Amino acid sequence: MPTPVTPESVEALSAGLLATGYLPGESTALVSYLAAQLGKPILVEGPAGVGKTQLAKALAQYTGRELVRLQCYEGLDESKALYEWNYRKQLLRIQAEGRDESGWSTVQDDIFGEEFLLTRPLLQAISSEQPVVLLIDEIDKTDQEFEAMLLEILSDFQVSIPELGTVTASSRPIVLLTSNNSRELTEALKRRCLYLWLDYPELEHELEIVKLHTPELPDAVGRRLVEIVQLVRDLDIKKPPSIAESIDWARALLLLGATDIDAETFKNTMSIIVKHRTDLDVVSERVGVKLTPGLAS
Repeated sequence: MPTPVTPESVEALSAGLLATGYLPGESTALVSYLAAQLGKPILVEGPAGVGKTQLAKALAQYTGRELVRLQCYEGLDESKALYEWNYRKQLLRIQAEGRDESGWSTVQDDIFGEEFLLTRPLLQAISSEQPVVLLIDEIDKTDQEFEAMLLEILSDFQVSIPELGTVTASSRPIVLLTSNNSRELTEALKRRCLYLWLDYPELEHELEIVKLHTPELPDAVGRRLVEIVQLVRDLDIKKPPSIAESIDWARALLLLGATDIDAETFKNTMSIIVKHRTDLDVVSERVGVKLTPGLAS
């Protein structure tokens, strides 16, 4: 595993993220740098598909740290996020020792040893001997009780296990919590974090991102693609196109050898950026009919 890197400046971090294929805005680079230097978690909010999760992956790649990811969902509890005991293995150990009293007194200590502990992402990040990037993805899908459990971890970077004692991080993880803003998070959680809002990029920024991943794409096609994507996002549809889908569309057009995005090309490839049946109708009616051959000149 590569030696972990600590960014020396905002500019160095920005260049490092760019080298991984992630083009950060100024605020993204600044907040990420401060988080790495101050040891503070980042709460990254914004609509789905703007690169929140990808930021954590890029930071892990740039800094040479392992990425530990906790994917949140409704009903997530401590046993799935922190740790749980391997009850089946414990039972086998008890059965192997027999039922005599002396055997039980011996096995009682053994079955709560580390070999019977199933480590989940939060404990894995804290107990890791090497620095890691901890991604707590879509924290807004959990409840306030789960947030409360996170407070000790994000404040002291330690976990208390009654049978084993307290596990304290040997080095602070770089922590990112992402949220699609589907519910309001608690003030207590927000106080412990630096805050970063990511929105869909402006046209020129998104064009840079697309060109970064598809440098062979003709400039006129790339610009027209981004203009169309931004038109689609302005519509009242279920799922606006993500940045990743813009890149996928650019790669598809490059593969097809497209030199323009006319009505026919758009009709044949729009399903790359539009993923709901009702959205297809809306986009075709509102955007597709406006496209005619020769617009990308």
